[in-house]
Amino acid sequence: MSNPKPVAIVTGASRGIGRGIAMELARTHTVVGTYRGRRDAAESLQAECGADIVQCDIGSAADREALIKHVRERHDRLDLLVNNAGIAPRERKDILEAAEDIFDEVLDTNLKGPYFLTQLAARWMVEQGSGRIVFVTSISSYTASVMRGEYCISKAGLSMAVQLWAARLAPHNVQVFEVRPGIIRTDMIEKVRDSYEEKARGGLLPQGRLGDPADVARPIRAIADGLLDYGTGTVVNADGGFHLRTL
Repeated sequence: MSNPKPVAIVTGASRGIGRGIAMELARTHTVVGTYRGRRDAAESLQAECGADIVQCDIGSAADREALIKHVRERHDRLDLLVNNAGIAPRERKDILEAAEDIFDEVLDTNLKGPYFLTQLAARWMVEQGSGRIVFVTSISSYTASVMRGEYCISKAGLSMAVQLWAARLAPHNVQVFEVRPGIIRTDMIEKVRDSYEEKARGGLLPQGRLGDPADVARPIRAIADGLLDYGTGTVVNADGGFHLRTL
């Protein structure tokens, strides 16, 4: 049965940035929110905004295919894919000591998963004749952190994925964007949050504060509303000015 509302997939939607994005998009879209382990958080999102929640390990090909099949069968369309799901390495180690299995785990979830989920979504959008795709990356795509090299590499790869998919899909009326968050108040930074807050006030961030999930969700709102449609491949910084080079 055809759904009258546009449909958006938000990966990693149960917590943090993904939850903020899902909550924002639910005002206008039917949101399909994925989660990996925390069903309680996903059910809380569902109760709060009516999202259709789907358990999905983005690093699993079978799970990615099942997700797209679910959306096809239940909602019959896909207007927006937000590749948000991502993990930090289980152990933060100097790159001289980093473990290969942790590298593989991070790259599977943060880079390979979104790349091939986009392939599935893009084929469908080409069939439809329209669609929008967002990759949520990080300032780590260009900022070297030698204690979590695998995370930086995964995000740098996503930045190139945006350019590749934008170029490939432009003739098919499918726009692709990168939203690049800075230091955002989520569970991922909880252990070092006080340190980051102090650094932000001390000049690390020109705007003087850490970001909130809503600061990332708002640019995605603009993309979802079609306000950036003539700018496929655009990178939107949501980082409090971190990307600026000042003297």
